[in-house]
Amino acid sequence: MFPLFPSSHRCRALVSSCFLFLFFSLGVAAAESEVVTYEQFGAVGDGITDDLPAIVAAHAFANEQGWPVRSNPEATYHLGRQALTAVIQTPTDWNNSRFIIDDSQGVENHLQSLFEVQSQFEPVPLSIERLMAGQERLDVRLDTDLLVLVVNDNQRRFIRRGLNVNSGTPQREVFILRQDGTIEGGIEWDYETFTQVEARPIDPEELVLRGGFFINIANRTEKGEGSDYWSRNILITRSNTVVEGLHYEVVGETDKGFPYVGFLRAQQAANITFRDCWVDPHRFYYKIGNAGLPVPMGTYGYSANLVVNFTMQGCRMGDIHDSDFWGVAASNFMKNVLVEDSVLSRMDVHMGVSGFYIIRRSTLGHMGINAIGRGQLIVEDSTVHSQRLIKFREDYGATWDGEVLVRNSRWVPPRPDDENLAVFGVRNDGTHDFGYTSSMPTVIRIEGLTIEDGPARDGVSKIALFDDASGAVDPTLPHPYRATERVEIIDLKTTSGLTPRVSANPKVAETIPVSGL
Repeated sequence: MFPLFPSSHRCRALVSSCFLFLFFSLGVAAAESEVVTYEQFGAVGDGITDDLPAIVAAHAFANEQGWPVRSNPEATYHLGRQALTAVIQTPTDWNNSRFIIDDSQGVENHLQSLFEVQSQFEPVPLSIERLMAGQERLDVRLDTDLLVLVVNDNQRRFIRRGLNVNSGTPQREVFILRQDGTIEGGIEWDYETFTQVEARPIDPEELVLRGGFFINIANRTEKGEGSDYWSRNILITRSNTVVEGLHYEVVGETDKGFPYVGFLRAQQAANITFRDCWVDPHRFYYKIGNAGLPVPMGTYGYSANLVVNFTMQGCRMGDIHDSDFWGVAASNFMKNVLVEDSVLSRMDVHMGVSGFYIIRRSTLGHMGINAIGRGQLIVEDSTVHSQRLIKFREDYGATWDGEVLVRNSRWVPPRPDDENLAVFGVRNDGTHDFGYTSSMPTVIRIEGLTIEDGPARDGVSKIALFDDASGAVDPTLPHPYRATERVEIIDLKTTSGLTPRVSANPKVAETIPVSGL
């Protein structure tokens, strides 16, 4: 129905006549090799000269020709301080090259990305009259698969509670619309009206960014009462993109500075994979929150928002137990998240994931697994070192509308003497409107979990399956919290030999059927 028109203005805008003159005046035989290098456009690679203009020009030319880009493995490229973004639309091999990002002084625009991986296709028109939660298809026929964003500014969701209290965010989500009209990434909310509909063609071919050692000399900005998150990152807005083998190191942090929105950041895209990447965590700083009290501002090295099918495989970081550094991975408005064979201090879905959220063969550190959303949540063959095996974020209602499966995993609380340890963090007193009905997981099934709670003390376990979810025991509350329907336990062991309690609140325990404990 909708023909595809390759984007011209975005990729060509950066190719000025002087860049092309430089390219051809150098006598470069790129047409023979069909591989573009940064040196062909004047990059020096000595770690001192600002190479960003040459890098921008090289990618712009590669985009025009449809050729891949390959850096010099012996080079150290300095990315300077200019407000420039290199647009990537072709495969890029950074191999063993080094890239210096010096944010310590004089950056022209700290909100601008250094690289953006973009589609060659422009958004196309799409008319939708309404959508209903759970809807599986639209009555359309398309020339290509689309990633569709829908927004209703008139409906607020995720009305936050706590020190970062706010009035919520407009209802929104993304989904894949196939050529035959079927929907992948099930519809979460009802839409009787739309304030925005945007449809982007999904690039049929996978684009891979490979390698690269990025050294970020952190900013030292004086902080005030507000927050101003830095970018200076790699932004991915193209579907079907893989980042593989990238290494990101943070140096030069001081007690002054502002956080970053995420060095590897995927935004409004489908089928994004981060594979075998290493991303250092950042220190965190404080601001005065909306409640008038200090709150931490955290940096996420891995970040994803409005993504359908997001995968992290074999991703690593530094010390996952050091609480001086913020958790390394977070996301919002997601559909289908898979984390495999990774070692991370934190994996968080702030404002929701639906479909599935799977942690497999992974190790999570001091900030653990955080979840808000609906669908199937699975933790298997994994080890978690935080104060909760799974923390359902109380600032968003501690809600999970669906099933939870824990299989063959290990929970190692860093402070086993804590009086308030719970396997599942579910705190909601039933008094706050989050913009949706909040619920504990519908069904929880444990098929092999070892809890390292230390030696037996006083003959009573300090471990509970659930926090004090007091909003689940009084249906007359303004916004009651729906209780778990049942818990099935097949194999649960504690190193203390003591049996966990059902809940820190006996009234909550009375409302939840538990078998096998």
